[in-house]
Amino acid sequence: MKDLPRAALESLALEAYRSCALTAAQLRRLLGFQTRMEVDAFLNEHEIFDSSAADFEQDRETLRELRMKEA
Repeated sequence: MKDLPRAALESLALEAYRSCALTAAQLRRLLGFQTRMEVDAFLNEHEIFDSSAADFEQDRETLRELRMKEA
């Protein structure tokens, strides 16, 4: 089980990130992660996904291009 101070810090940091009060870089430094991949894993573990409508549109366009190449 995590220690209480760490759990409280993570909870506050997650809420600050959700409300856009912290950036991913600030979250990384606050929680002591070395890489963005660690931040992403932490966010995924807490079911916070960093995807915008523009990200989905780019993915859709990439998929369309790949399908055209296959045809």
